[in-house]
Amino acid sequence: MAKKKLVLIGNGMAGIRAIEEILQLLPDQFDITVFGKEPYPNYNRIQLSKVLQGDTEIKDITLNEWQWYEDNGILLYPGETVTKIDKQKQVVYTDKGKETAYDHLIIATGSNPFMLPLPGADKEGVTAFRDIEDCEKMIDASKNYKRAAVIGGGLLGLEAARGLLNLGMEVDVIHIADYLMERQLDHAAAELLQKELESQGMNFYLEKQTSEITGKKRVTGLKFKDGGAIPADLVVMAVGIKPNIALAQESGVEVNRGIVVNDHMETNIPNIYAVGECAEHREMVYGLVAPLYEQGQALAKQICGMNHQGYKGSVLSTQLKVSGVDVFSTGLINETADTKSIKVFDEWQNTYKKILVQNDKLTGAVLFGDTKEGTKLLSLIKKGANVQEYLESQQAGDDGESVVAAMSDEEIICGCNGVSKGTIVSAIKNDGLLTVEQVKGKTNASRSCGTCKNLVSDLLTDTLGDEYEADTKESICACTDLTRDEVVAEIKEKGLTYSKEVMNVLEWKTEEGCSKCKPALNYYLGMVYPQEHEDERESRFVNERLHANIQKDGTYSVVPRMYGGVTNAEDLRTIADVADKYDVGMIKLTGGQRIDLLGVKKEDLPDVWKDLGMPSGYAYGKSVRTVKTCVGAEFCRFGTQDSTGMGIQLEKKFEGLNTPHKVKMGVSACPRNCAEGGIKDVGVVGLDGVWEVYVGGNGGTDLRKAELLVKVKTQQEVLEYTAAFLQYYRENASYLERTSHYVERVGIEHVQEIVNDDQLRAELNARMDQALSVYQEPWSHVLESETTLKDLYQKVTAK
Repeated sequence: MAKKKLVLIGNGMAGIRAIEEILQLLPDQFDITVFGKEPYPNYNRIQLSKVLQGDTEIKDITLNEWQWYEDNGILLYPGETVTKIDKQKQVVYTDKGKETAYDHLIIATGSNPFMLPLPGADKEGVTAFRDIEDCEKMIDASKNYKRAAVIGGGLLGLEAARGLLNLGMEVDVIHIADYLMERQLDHAAAELLQKELESQGMNFYLEKQTSEITGKKRVTGLKFKDGGAIPADLVVMAVGIKPNIALAQESGVEVNRGIVVNDHMETNIPNIYAVGECAEHREMVYGLVAPLYEQGQALAKQICGMNHQGYKGSVLSTQLKVSGVDVFSTGLINETADTKSIKVFDEWQNTYKKILVQNDKLTGAVLFGDTKEGTKLLSLIKKGANVQEYLESQQAGDDGESVVAAMSDEEIICGCNGVSKGTIVSAIKNDGLLTVEQVKGKTNASRSCGTCKNLVSDLLTDTLGDEYEADTKESICACTDLTRDEVVAEIKEKGLTYSKEVMNVLEWKTEEGCSKCKPALNYYLGMVYPQEHEDERESRFVNERLHANIQKDGTYSVVPRMYGGVTNAEDLRTIADVADKYDVGMIKLTGGQRIDLLGVKKEDLPDVWKDLGMPSGYAYGKSVRTVKTCVGAEFCRFGTQDSTGMGIQLEKKFEGLNTPHKVKMGVSACPRNCAEGGIKDVGVVGLDGVWEVYVGGNGGTDLRKAELLVKVKTQQEVLEYTAAFLQYYRENASYLERTSHYVERVGIEHVQEIVNDDQLRAELNARMDQALSVYQEPWSHVLESETTLKDLYQKVTAK
């Protein structure tokens, strides 16, 4: 039987979700064609704020890569807009002259941002916040301008404001209502939110109505109807959206506020359907993800000819993070004459909960700060539960019963992607899933905003028992149940900037942390905020605090920097003089081609460094240490490349770079590999006309042979690929995880895929440059600080 032609207009979340559902129901029944006006594959629009904030890249919010379309036989036309529908001939026409026939046509054109018709709204520097292009405009503006004004204090406006703050701009938020997010929050929760956002740097103008955008060619400010005015270099309008119904309207499809559909998502024209933000169902137009996905499920069943009840509408709920603050609301949010409420305000924890009850039934809830109850409340409200049931379930929770255990199979775990508990449990059992990542890959749960990760984790625990806890989830230490990835994500999400704050906000079990988590947190904070984070010296191990390795007799060893293992007579005389002057116990050549002065007294360390006049060799640090080299082509008759020059370049470039664990390198000029690059974290081997770069080797206790990362032709490429590898390792490895363990864990193929991507490699190099830009030579830095000398060295001397 010939396949039916299915055409989707709109490559967004709702339409593609309907296609995904159809592919699951009848994978081989349709020839599918998708037209999308943006030049990207399907991406998660609700994550745009993260792209703007710099936490996430576009690739990270892509829901279906190009390969997905190919794998499923879908013909995608990105950057192409459907301009006309001939509903009699059942053909669509595009702006590039294409004609495509259909048996079923889905309109999923989404919505357009609402732009206030203000004088000056057409000036340069005025933008909406709706798509990737808008994000790029704002990012570009932040490079040349300082003051931004965001019109709209709803969710979108606040997310835009947070992103602009992250980009270094001063941000004013103008809102017409007397409190923020009035559609999702009540007055009390909004006040808490405003207070938190003000502490982050936002400035608010409430109950203000903009009358004009001033400036000549480019915006210079805003005027308000009450006569006030503020300066602005960039104006972002985030005042709402309106369904994109133009194509449907011009094609004779019935529209009202949106494209009118019935419970089966059918329009008034046979074989034409609408789904998502452009559709109007029972006089409702939805903008949240969950309803759109529910519509997609109903539509898929209809097109596939399945028996179903259709789409009956959605109980709206919002669970999200606003600038790092957890917020949840559903149903009624403000009291009426017929409602009673349960309220809990914890000023100490800065959390707020309000549950509304009408005729003994739960009808709405607002949560601020702590939203763990959100899923349970939404479930109870959806089924019209009695307040007593909630109180009893709360008691069960207090008794330690898992929230997810009490949920029915139909209840939704992942609101963004509409994934139920039953779907996840079935996948865990039938597909042998063991981790949250595996569940995400199989079911889409936690694929979008990620706020349901804990619930997915609880389901794994509930389904697998000890097998999951014992084998998969590894917390940073006993002070917390959070994994490394969860902690780093929370640092980024909540904008946490120092270790104490992390421990407090993430509810550490111990007040001061431990020797395992304190240096780890210091490292993660420095990795996330390389230019802003102030190193917490007290969190570092003793060797790193004192910039020397302590020995078994309480003395220290001093290893000066010797780039590429190359030295000269003058430096050697200086080292000899210092050794004599301070009565050094032993002078030892190290395996990394350095000179180690052993037996230096602690109180002598600053004077030793001063007399040496050389940089620290970082022999004590979780850092790039040495680059071992052979003599190379200049002297060796077998050498084919300048290995010493290459090694010196590598060592100078990455000098002082903080890494999860120590990093050692080796550069050889021929396959004899005299610098032992095969057992280094990064090993470089020069051949005739080519350099081989190996990574993940280890010559220590856990001997591991390095694996080939890439072959390149120039020294510059060696530096570029090495930087990309080291930065990716810095950003993704656990603290104290050597490259050998890391590469083995993620696989060399994965690392190769990352560093061989031109764009990713360039981005990793840019972030590496940022990290290296703050380097301070530690020995000279200590010598310049009387406080550090007194605190770390002189006090000890007095004892």
